[in-house]
Amino acid sequence: MVAVVHTHKSLRDCLNYNENKVKAGMATCLDAGFYPMDAADMNFHQKLRRLELLTELNQRTKVNTLHVSLNFHPSEKLSDEQLKEIAELFMDKIGFGGQPYLLYQHFDAGHPHIHLLSTNIQADGKAINMHNIGKDKARPACVELEKEYGLVVATDQEKKLGEKFKPINVSRALYGRMETKKAMNTIIHVVTDSYRFSSLAQLNAVLGLYNIVADTGAEGSRVNRHKGLVFRMLDGDGNKVGVPIKASDFASKPILKNLQEKFTRNEALKAGKNKRVAYEVNMAFVRGAKRLSDLQMALREKGIDLLVRQNADGVVYGLTFVDHERKVVFNGSELGKAFSAKAILDRCTNRGADEGKKQNVQRQKRVVQAGQANGGEGREFVPEFLGGDVLKGGLSRFAEELLVDGEQTAGMDAELRRRRRKKKKRVRIAPG
Repeated sequence: MVAVVHTHKSLRDCLNYNENKVKAGMATCLDAGFYPMDAADMNFHQKLRRLELLTELNQRTKVNTLHVSLNFHPSEKLSDEQLKEIAELFMDKIGFGGQPYLLYQHFDAGHPHIHLLSTNIQADGKAINMHNIGKDKARPACVELEKEYGLVVATDQEKKLGEKFKPINVSRALYGRMETKKAMNTIIHVVTDSYRFSSLAQLNAVLGLYNIVADTGAEGSRVNRHKGLVFRMLDGDGNKVGVPIKASDFASKPILKNLQEKFTRNEALKAGKNKRVAYEVNMAFVRGAKRLSDLQMALREKGIDLLVRQNADGVVYGLTFVDHERKVVFNGSELGKAFSAKAILDRCTNRGADEGKKQNVQRQKRVVQAGQANGGEGREFVPEFLGGDVLKGGLSRFAEELLVDGEQTAGMDAELRRRRRKKKKRVRIAPG
């Protein structure tokens, strides 16, 4: 059992996330703990109002929302009642006993998991301390519940689920398959709240992974003149589709003014978090990346998406790195001169050229060695049974393996010399 704990500033946004899953058929509201009514008998506003009444008692605490997911092993089939019991005990063990909470079961992953939503503001107006609650309270609670319910014990690797480098678990917005605004609202909120980006291009680097783009409009358009912002859906080829929706229509109000303030704040929050990306880029080249596609694949395995920015002619003019583990976004130039688009492309080109030269030199050595072994001068040695069609512009795989190093070639040369010496032996005739 693994707990992934998040704290937020907006009860409404977190409730929207879970309720949208319910409407999409990917979740169900199992329980409403310490509510005066059953979950099935309440609408969205009634669920929200119970928690908001508590937050109104303490206006100083801004981060007042607890959103937890409890993740179980795929082999575990827990009943609704067991999930309710586990949820209530978990809340009690992390210091939220008696706090009203909403329990949702989600069906959008390959393993059973539930979500808990509550507030840390108590009936007396005091706030429950949520600093390091995941490490100090949630992990020990999971260990106790594993023993109590005989659950599969999480490995050390699974315990780091909350720090995993996979993009945030929100459904990929597919145009035509989900209600546009509903799908976009959840993704925009989660991305803008969790990732650290310092420009609109960097925000779009993350949103693009979910088929969404923030658009300031074409130059001279009404949206552009009034410094507005709209969000659009993208199809599989990255083309804008559907009707644009104003930023002000979304619950989190991601208007350009608010985003620009976030850009400034994020600059400081990003400081010192670029070392991991730089290290993984260098290591990708050390491990043999020769092309930009190789680099992208190597980084993706480490939880980093490399987005290539290019113009209409296909010329690359920029690179953006999205680190899903630390939730930060960097342009290549922010990492240093060695990570700019030009520098990375040069490293790929030079590495490919050097590798080609190296292979060519090795091939020439093998050809010379093969020619000498056959008594000729520079002629390729090709076993007759392989035939010329096998070569296709180079030595056959068989010949390469035979001539891969000097020891094998030397052995062949020695064998051939012995054969020659045998042929040169004269037959002695006894005197008659």
